[in-house]
Amino acid sequence: MTTVSLSLDEILDLAKKTLLANGCDDETASILADLIMKAERDGSLSHGLFRLPAYVAGLKSGKINGKARPEVKKISPSVIKVLGNNCLAPMVLNKGLPELIKAAKENGVAVLAINNSHHMAAMWPETEKVAEAGLVAFACTSYKPAVAPAGATKPLFGTNPISFAWPRPDKTPVVYDMATASMAMGEVQVAKREGHKVPLGTGLNKQGKETTDPGEIADGGVLLPFGGYKGSAIAMMVELLAGALVGDNFSFETANKDNKDGGPPSGGEFILAVSPEKVAGTGWDKHADIFFNKMKSMEGVRLPGERRHKNRLDKGPRSINADLVEKIKILSTKK
Repeated sequence: MTTVSLSLDEILDLAKKTLLANGCDDETASILADLIMKAERDGSLSHGLFRLPAYVAGLKSGKINGKARPEVKKISPSVIKVLGNNCLAPMVLNKGLPELIKAAKENGVAVLAINNSHHMAAMWPETEKVAEAGLVAFACTSYKPAVAPAGATKPLFGTNPISFAWPRPDKTPVVYDMATASMAMGEVQVAKREGHKVPLGTGLNKQGKETTDPGEIADGGVLLPFGGYKGSAIAMMVELLAGALVGDNFSFETANKDNKDGGPPSGGEFILAVSPEKVAGTGWDKHADIFFNKMKSMEGVRLPGERRHKNRLDKGPRSINADLVEKIKILSTKK
């Protein structure tokens, strides 16, 4: 694979220029470009520039409104609802998360229910932001069907990621972000592009047989849930939380309504924030640190999010797939 070296500022500028050229206003382009740059900075390659052509596809088809603004509604002291109005999810989160954080600090627990937004980014940015405010966070969202329930060979679930973050005052939060599929589809697509095999158990081909070829999975095959029936049950939970509970689509309903332009479909997101100060009382952080220190004392163990936080300390340039950069540069010049 041929790569080119881009500084973080060059990644940011390229992403923003491309979004502006394809229907985003300055605020939306700035928010999404910053998120894309941070994904590249932190080593989350399947959610960085790799996603930009798909965002452009959704903008160009008119499915995504790059100039719309979400509506924030306070349903009760602890329930915040945001109507996405076909905005990109980072814009929706930019408006909704401050309200969630405020409500959770006031009431101990709060929920943010998001409708009708287009989410295709990583989920750690939203849970990490909540944790940096001193709150425990959990988030999940569904997608179009790509994962077969345990025992099946046809897709029903989305890759249905979940993210959890635990606050650590004066330290970086403990954060994980994972698909309930055996592997995120973006990672399968990156493996296909770069010619890598994937582990057996990642997915099935068109004939319903296990394969290590990411192309067979991405092109007409199906992903499997991680952990068999256990992962399948968690994926089902995400469908219910990010669909029925927030008043949005299940993955199969999302697919039925989508225009199949290749861009992220419209859907919902569920985010929960909890104040450990109000639930556990003072000293909660010191108690948690005893556990984390015990965990880290075990050989070979690192806390979730540590590698990403270490990556972001490197402010130097990043090596980006050259073909991808060229494709994006072409998109950035089209009106």
